[in-house]
Amino acid sequence: MMHQDAKIFVAGHRGMVGSALVRALQAEGYRNLLLRTKGELDLCKQVAVEAFFEEFRPDYVFLAAARVGGIIANSSYKGEFIHDNLIIQDNIIHNCWKSGVTRLLFLGSTCIYPKFAPQPMQEEHLLSGFLEPTNDAYAIAKIAGIYECRSYNQQYGTRYLAAMPNNLYGPNDNFDLEKSHVLPAMIRKFHEAKERGDDTVTIWGSGTPLREFLQVDDLAAACLFLMNLDDDSYGELLNNPAAPALINVGSGQEISIYDLALLVREVVGFSGSVLLDESKPDGTPRKLADSSRIHGLGWRHAIELREGIAGAYQWFLENR
Repeated sequence: MMHQDAKIFVAGHRGMVGSALVRALQAEGYRNLLLRTKGELDLCKQVAVEAFFEEFRPDYVFLAAARVGGIIANSSYKGEFIHDNLIIQDNIIHNCWKSGVTRLLFLGSTCIYPKFAPQPMQEEHLLSGFLEPTNDAYAIAKIAGIYECRSYNQQYGTRYLAAMPNNLYGPNDNFDLEKSHVLPAMIRKFHEAKERGDDTVTIWGSGTPLREFLQVDDLAAACLFLMNLDDDSYGELLNNPAAPALINVGSGQEISIYDLALLVREVVGFSGSVLLDESKPDGTPRKLADSSRIHGLGWRHAIELREGIAGAYQWFLENR
């Protein structure tokens, strides 16, 4: 297990996932956290990342830094998404090996799985079909990160694990309507419609796609759980013959986009109607992760969707 004074680098600590990791680590008494803003350490700069690892030599690394976004951002900025994520991942993973990091947890997304993967999606479904075109650049970058972890484990004996959460939301989320994911975008749209006194809110697509959501503090708890696994259990994940060094992290619960909109409407207190713009894309029809591996190890989510949405809305009201 990580000892309390271990040097722990949280890459991307100001993002939604990274900040949740910092909250979880601090709550558990970890006091030697290595945290750097982009101004202090640009993870796209190879020389700067190498110098950081050489000087501080972290024991454990949580790789939560990434360029992320919803369907609009993913389909509009494909070059930036694949370029930045590939460089960030490679700089950190390579220097983890060079500096002798004990364990690395690389965070991705279940968008790595094929658009029409069997449901629920198992880790071994990776690369079994075509990707969803609206986020394929991001997915390819994350798949490359998984294979870099696997390759370094195989060649150098490193102990790097890739965790793939499903749709995340919670404190410190991005509520920009162009760049955000579906849930924070809905929270903002319904709130602003309530403020204006609108009669309707329009959501993209048919409303029929099914999505699984995980509150980000649940993900942080899962990350600490994985990083603190005993050597045998951790090694079994790294060496699983069907999907080495890869594990899904999800709630196991799903909801349609339309029903999600109704739930957000209720939490926000908007009294108008919900309309569907079926000229807009739906994305993947269903995206439920098979999280039986992590559930079998003893971890399960604690925050239910309505409670999580209420917390995310409160954070939005306090921080917008």
